[in-house]
Amino acid sequence: MFQGASSATLRAIGSALRSGQLSMPVSKIGLSRVAPGCPANVAEEIVGLSTEGIQPQHLALFIDQCAMSGETALASAAELVWTGPESPVAASRDTAVVLEQLFASATRSVLVSTFVVHQGHRVFKALSDRMAAVPSLQVQLFLHVGRDQRDTRYDSEILREFVEDFGRQWPWSPRPRVFYDPRSLALDDAVRATWHAKCVVIDDEVAFVTSANFTEWAQSRNVEAGVLLRNPHFAGQLRQQFESLVQSKAVLELPGF
Repeated sequence: MFQGASSATLRAIGSALRSGQLSMPVSKIGLSRVAPGCPANVAEEIVGLSTEGIQPQHLALFIDQCAMSGETALASAAELVWTGPESPVAASRDTAVVLEQLFASATRSVLVSTFVVHQGHRVFKALSDRMAAVPSLQVQLFLHVGRDQRDTRYDSEILREFVEDFGRQWPWSPRPRVFYDPRSLALDDAVRATWHAKCVVIDDEVAFVTSANFTEWAQSRNVEAGVLLRNPHFAGQLRQQFESLVQSKAVLELPGF
């Protein structure tokens, strides 16, 4: 029952029933207000249950149990994602294929963090297509903007050069929001840092943590290992880690992009 509804959607409905925000019998209009992403088939199932005389607190409890069951199933779902020679004894999925499928499935938000981007017009094409198909999709990229050891130019010059280069790698509209760690531009070696995290978070539902950069080599030729976790709790934690850096201004939005 409730196939296609995320645990977050189900929990929002359960909470609305307990608070009285959603009155009985439940209507599709009422559901759309408290859970805009509720699939039509799930809405019909909940409306049907509410007309059978069940008490709102009991319906809320049942919906919460379904959400918990889904979370438990997702929490155990971890897949090996691999680039390179295949092993005859270990099942795995291809990095490039997984990324394309993840981007195509996004409905609310996409977070990408990587160290190096090469041939972005190829490796980000699926993400750009999804942004065009879902205009409300919120996309954040966290990238390394580096300074060579002997490069003493102003930060603004390095950033301008990076924007021009990445603009060629992302030739489409709309564009994502791009963030960088200002420590990577420090002149002092003791302060300078490298943005090396490589991961993807989709809709706060799925997280992909990998050794692979966003380059054609990393996604199709190198030996790279990663794990795909369909765990909303972990995915939400991971996204919040990045969001806290944005809020505290530990990372800054790339100017002019």
